[in-house]
Amino acid sequence: MNKQADLSPNLTHWQERVDMAAAFRWTAKLDMHEAVANHFSLAVSEDGSQFLMNPNQVHFARVKASDLLLLDANDPKTMDRPDAPDPTAWGLHGSIHRLCPHARCVMHVHSIHATVLACLADSTLPPIDQNTATFYNRYVIDNGFGGLAFDDEGARCASMLIDPKVKTMIMGNHGVLIIGDSAADTFNRLYYFERAAETYIRALQTGQKLRVLSDEIAEKTAQELEDYPDQAERHLAELKAILDDEGSNYAS
Repeated sequence: MNKQADLSPNLTHWQERVDMAAAFRWTAKLDMHEAVANHFSLAVSEDGSQFLMNPNQVHFARVKASDLLLLDANDPKTMDRPDAPDPTAWGLHGSIHRLCPHARCVMHVHSIHATVLACLADSTLPPIDQNTATFYNRYVIDNGFGGLAFDDEGARCASMLIDPKVKTMIMGNHGVLIIGDSAADTFNRLYYFERAAETYIRALQTGQKLRVLSDEIAEKTAQELEDYPDQAERHLAELKAILDDEGSNYAS
């Protein structure tokens, strides 16, 4: 059956739904989620205002492609729907999709190492290896945590993502938010940010002096990784293949 051709709103944008469902499942496998409190979204309209997002209070390990909500960032009645999304997810993701159309995909988690970094008085991520260098000059630190991300907090966060070069927000006292061009691009960046944060935190734990890359080499490395062909797409494709081998129902 051609699911894309079906008029059911839960079956439109089918490939995008499958990719997102795989990202949810793998985030749970990596223990980078937090109970039922984190959210991913993906724009499916040209202007970025219509987007898919996980349903309210559903564990990442159970999210299926057909479960994803199709929302409109400009619809003031969204929270009146019987299947209304989590209000903080609507405030944060709705604001970003409404105000930052280049942010096609948005992934927000409270993963352990990213959150540890976000809790330090200095949340800077120095380029000490290839993974940390990936984010050199490509992240912003939000020092203005104002409580749960309802509409006002969401709009404030969105205002810090206007520069298309900035695709990672270290959310002080909160967690991390990653944006990208697709589910594959964004999940790949999320995965590597958590790895980078873990490397940095573990390096700090040794108490020894860090070997920090020069600005020139850090920027060169970041640019080379940005230009590296098809890594994000292959990463997600391999994860979907593993889920398929395991008999997962994510793509249903």
